Amino acid sequence: MEIKFYEYIEAEPEELFLALTNPFTIELWSDSPAKMDAQVGTEFELWDGDICGRNLQVVPNKELVQEWYFEGAPEPSIVTIKLHSQKTGTQVEVKHTNIPDEAFENINEGWRNYYIGAIKRFFEEEL
Repeated sequence: MEIKFYEYIEAEPEELFLALTNPFTIELWSDSPAKMDAQVGTEFELWDGDICGRNLQVVPNKELVQEWYFEGAPEPSIVTIKLHSQKTGTQVEVKHTNIPDEAFENINEGWRNYYIGAIKRFFEEEL
């Protein structure tokens, strides 16, 4: 299964890229310890290991491609986050492919409420 959605966030692409890749910034918006590095090939853990995987492609301030690990999944689950600069903020494009059926509802809600939604609240409520 696949998820694709867009979210407009009132922040610059550079700020959002840090929110996606800097473990200290991730901890601020997620309220949970994070292991992350903005380097290709590095593994990461978010929410105490509830989400883990590795970075496949990193284009600073523009794109982050990750493989998320799902035990027993027949194909890699790939996340692509693209940051599109706008006049007063950034259009965030999220595409997540090969989500196991049994995880789809949790992942879909997680993206919208706890991941991208939390980043949006972090930036827009701080104004």
